[in-house]
Amino acid sequence: MTSEDRDSPHHYDGAGSRSSASVTGQGAGRGSDKPPKPKRKQLPLWQESILLMAVALVMAVLVKAFFVQAFYIPSESMEPGLVENDRILVQKISYWGSGEAERGDVVVFKDPGSWLPEAAAAGSSNPIVKVMTKIGLYPEGGHLVKRVVGVAGDVIECCDDDGNLLVNGEPVEESAYVKDNPNANCNGPMTGNCSWKAGPVPEGHIFVMGDNRAASADSSYHLCRDGATECVGGREFVPTDLVVGRLFTVIWPLTNMRLDRRPDSFDAVPAAEK
Repeated sequence: MTSEDRDSPHHYDGAGSRSSASVTGQGAGRGSDKPPKPKRKQLPLWQESILLMAVALVMAVLVKAFFVQAFYIPSESMEPGLVENDRILVQKISYWGSGEAERGDVVVFKDPGSWLPEAAAAGSSNPIVKVMTKIGLYPEGGHLVKRVVGVAGDVIECCDDDGNLLVNGEPVEESAYVKDNPNANCNGPMTGNCSWKAGPVPEGHIFVMGDNRAASADSSYHLCRDGATECVGGREFVPTDLVVGRLFTVIWPLTNMRLDRRPDSFDAVPAAEK
């Protein structure tokens, strides 16, 4: 008997002959063999494409709803910083929870009531554009872009001897962003009126103005003028629940691309009296 015969396991068949037992793997004969795992079935390419597209659409909707949203500038009212047809991104995180718009913020908000021409308020009639806008893949219209000048409790006046607005009695130096207009005597409204007062701003509202004061139908424009008999007071203030978010960045054109930062013009303004 050779050493190979001694070391190999054997079994007897029915005829009394002896043959070598086959070993299929570790632990053979003890019932511990595991069947091979079946390969995961791969989706056809067309199904994978539809799935990826659906995921992308869901992500786009979530991003639009909670984080950032695209808009375009519809007019010249925010020049020189924002030019007509600029594409911008508005971030919403700053106003989550108890966060509120602050003086100096450039905000996008829904029309508070007949501030926009009817055609502009309606937006695009193209169905494809409408769908892409809904899911955040196309800049949205029908909104306004202005700078916050006053918050709840503030009193805004126009103007001091240098043509500056006063907020709670403090003059505000706005040359860093207001468009220079050599024909204007003050940083007042497009009506040319340099003597008006607004406020106190109601709780839950803001007072906004465009940076191009000579061409911005903003809060100051919607003030009731002296002698007006049919004007309803209060429509100059924008409810904060209509604010979509704060300007984050200009994304197009590339020559105007930049991040937006709140100016320090309002740092010296005292808190509103309660």
